[in-house]
Amino acid sequence: SIIGRELATNVYKYTHLEPILYALGVGMSSKDPDHLKFLFEGSEEFCCLPSFGVIPAQTSMFGGVPSLPGLNMDITKVWKRRVKSDLWTSFLKQNLTTCTRSFLTGQLTSVSTIADIIDKGSGAVLLIDVNTYCGKDLVCYNQFSLFFIGAGGFGGKRTSEKAKVTVNPPKRPPDAVISDVTTADQAALYRLSGDWNFLHIDPSFAALGGFQKPILHGLCTFGFAARNVLKQFANNDVNRFKAIKVRFAKPVFPGQTLQTEMWKEGNRIHFQTKVKETGEAAISGAYVDLVPALVKPSSQEPLKTAGLKSDLVFEEIGRRIREIGNELVKKVNAIFQWDITRDGKKAMQWTIDLKNGSGAVYQGPARGSADTTFTISDEDFMDVVQQKTNPQKAFFSGKLKVKGNIMLSQKLEMILKDYAKL
Repeated sequence: SIIGRELATNVYKYTHLEPILYALGVGMSSKDPDHLKFLFEGSEEFCCLPSFGVIPAQTSMFGGVPSLPGLNMDITKVWKRRVKSDLWTSFLKQNLTTCTRSFLTGQLTSVSTIADIIDKGSGAVLLIDVNTYCGKDLVCYNQFSLFFIGAGGFGGKRTSEKAKVTVNPPKRPPDAVISDVTTADQAALYRLSGDWNFLHIDPSFAALGGFQKPILHGLCTFGFAARNVLKQFANNDVNRFKAIKVRFAKPVFPGQTLQTEMWKEGNRIHFQTKVKETGEAAISGAYVDLVPALVKPSSQEPLKTAGLKSDLVFEEIGRRIREIGNELVKKVNAIFQWDITRDGKKAMQWTIDLKNGSGAVYQGPARGSADTTFTISDEDFMDVVQQKTNPQKAFFSGKLKVKGNIMLSQKLEMILKDYAKL
C-alpha cells in the first residue's frame, strides 16, 4: 500500500524578502496602511500572512507525486478546467511569524506523506499531508486533495475519514463582501513565490491544458480570500488565524475581479470567492476558523507616575485643542495613543483624540481604537518636541516605536511642532 508513504522532504530557506514578495503576490499594497506590517520589514509589527504557510509545503507535495509506481497519475491533468481540488491548512503554533520574523536566513522543513487514496471511478483523489517544521517545532499542517482524471476504477474506497470536508455557507446574504481587481501581471508576480508552473505564464503551455491564456494560480486566489477574511473579521491579527479550508472550483484569469463573500458564524467565517465578470465560483465551500478574540477590560485606570516632563506637553496640547479643536479634527481625523516610558517601563499613557467631536486630550489608553500608537521614553519625547531630535531619526534609531498607521505620524508632527511650544 502507498498510504503512509513519504513523498519528499523539502527545506525552504527564507529571509524577510519571501513573506513580503508573497504579500505583494496576493494583492497587498502600500496604499493601504493596514498592509504596511506585511510589506515593511522595519515595522515593529512586521509579520507574514498566515496563508504563506502553503508556500514551503507545495514544493514538498509536488516533488514526489509523479514518481509513484503503479499509479496512472498525470500531474498536468490536475489543472484541467473540470478538475476540483481541495486544500486544508491549520496552524499549530497559530502563525509562522515567529519563524520568519528574523532578518537572518532561516529555514522551514516540510515533509509530505500520502494520507489516503480514493477511487472516484472517473478519477482518483490523492490526499497528501504536509507537516512543516521550524527546527523541531511543528508550525503548520497542510492537507492537499488532488483529483487525477483517468486514474480511477481500481476498486478502491470512495470516501475517506481522513479528508477535511468543505462546508456550504449559510443560506442568507453575506455579512461582508470585498472585491479585488487582479492585475494582468498577477500570476507573473505570484509565481516568484515559488510556483513556477508554465501554465501561469506561457500561452502555449496554457493552450495544451485547454485554456485560452495563462490562468491565475489557485493558491493566489486563495491568498486574496484569506487576507480579506483576516482583515474583515480579525483586524489583521495573524495570531487569531487558526485554520482554513477551500475547494478550488473554477479557474481565474489575471485581470479579472475576485469577489469574496463572507458569513460569520461564531468563530468560523464561511466564504466563497467568485469571478465578478462571470459570476462563477473560483473557491467554494470554504471557511476560516479563528481563535476567539481576547476580551479587553472595559476600563483601565491610568498609570500614575510623578515627575514626567511630557505631562506638561500633553496638558499644553490639551489647552490648545480646547481653543481650536474643531479645526484640528478637520485637518487630522485620527486618534493617537502615546505610551511614555521611564527606565524601560511604561510610566504613563496619553491619548490625543482628533477624530471625534471637537477633539480631546486625556490620560489613559484610547477609549475607542487608536489609529496610531507611539512608544517613547519621557526624555526622548522631550527631545522630539523641542526639536533636538528629528522624529524620523528617532524612529530609525529605535527610540520611537510606532504601531498602526505610520503615515499619520506626519500630521502628528505638525501638532507637536505648532501646539506644544512651552
